[in-house]
Amino acid sequence: MFENLTDKLEKAFHILKGHGKITEVNVADTLKEVRRALLDADVNFKIAKEFTNTVKEKAIGQKVLTSLQPGQLLIKIVRDEMAMLMGGQASDINLQGSPAVILIAGLQGSGKTTFSAKLANYIKRKKGRNPMLIAADVYRPAAIDQLKVLGQQINVPVFSIPDNRNPVDIALKGIEEGKKLGHNVVIIDTAGRLSIDEQMMKEIEQIHKNVKPSETLFVVDSMTGQDAVNTAKAFNEVLDYDGVVLTKLDGDTRGGAALSIRSTVNKPIKFVGLGEKVDALDVFHPDRMADRILGMGDVVSLVERAQEQYNEEEARKLTKKIATNKFDFEDFFTQIQQIKKMGNVKDLMGMIPGFSKVMKDIDIDDNAFKHVEAIIQSMTPQERRNPDILNGSRKKRIAMGSGRDITEVNKLIKQFEDMKKMMKMMQSGGARGLAGMMRGMR
Repeated sequence: MFENLTDKLEKAFHILKGHGKITEVNVADTLKEVRRALLDADVNFKIAKEFTNTVKEKAIGQKVLTSLQPGQLLIKIVRDEMAMLMGGQASDINLQGSPAVILIAGLQGSGKTTFSAKLANYIKRKKGRNPMLIAADVYRPAAIDQLKVLGQQINVPVFSIPDNRNPVDIALKGIEEGKKLGHNVVIIDTAGRLSIDEQMMKEIEQIHKNVKPSETLFVVDSMTGQDAVNTAKAFNEVLDYDGVVLTKLDGDTRGGAALSIRSTVNKPIKFVGLGEKVDALDVFHPDRMADRILGMGDVVSLVERAQEQYNEEEARKLTKKIATNKFDFEDFFTQIQQIKKMGNVKDLMGMIPGFSKVMKDIDIDDNAFKHVEAIIQSMTPQERRNPDILNGSRKKRIAMGSGRDITEVNKLIKQFEDMKKMMKMMQSGGARGLAGMMRGMR
């Protein structure tokens, strides 16, 4: 996420590090490179120029030139202004109403249906509400079936009316059904439309007018860059929506949409999609995103994700095992399952300060642990609890049972020992040790 922008900003700030003395000239040169980095990230020229002008004014006003650490102070100003550019602080979703009605709109292929299910899952798990989904996309083949499949995955009911081609009627009847069944939130998934399609834009306007939503969210594919900003503007003129959702942010190496959209439509980015899984949805925190863009990590989000998977008792037991050198393959397997629930492994590593640079060239996908799990599951319970008894014949049997080569089994056992050491290293900032282990596990 934002790899290209992060790299270019790092090079821009390197200009300052190369000078013994900081002057207005090399500060100007740094900000010129910052502006170029923003433009390369597909940020609107006017926004990029205004941003660097503001940073320059604040830098001079805060006496960056005479500061003991001018480079760090300038980076802090850039970070704070970047957070403000993206909205300053997180904006919560409005769930007022009986039921609260949430209308989802956006372009074709932006990921509205998947987001609708993710949002229902988020509202159910994090907000303690009882949501229902309404399938009002009557144009795309299999859209209703897709929503029903996703609804089953998260155990949320989906309302639909077969053969009804009137999305306004479906939405209104869905709201009534939701109210009757005791659902306090209904989420309406609508058809994708182009901003230039006048008839389809009138239709979403009619849905909006009739259902009177407490929250209207515009879903946009962040990878479309400046085009995403333009369509956000066109939709806002019709719907005056409450917030923006950026999907596919995990695949966006540029970041132009996230940096431009707020100042263009003056509406907050409320959520970001970070993958296909139903739990791959995050509340958008501008300050945390600014930290990640500048390579500072996002420890707060990492801790929040970890807290969702771990309880204090489990953490205490694990700490004791590590301290007494009793961490075994059963513990290792459990940790892998917890990490997988937290999200994409490479994304998680990028949340640790300093790791984004180390992890940049390491390709770790969602199946990174698949062969590791197969090997561990081929061990007997006794072998998992006592790794020291893994002799040659046992390793050969494990290799055959897991369908892996004996060298991979040996490699995993060595990596397991490294993992035990690394857990202690992490307390003293052993970033490269973990990166090396991850590289070996590919």
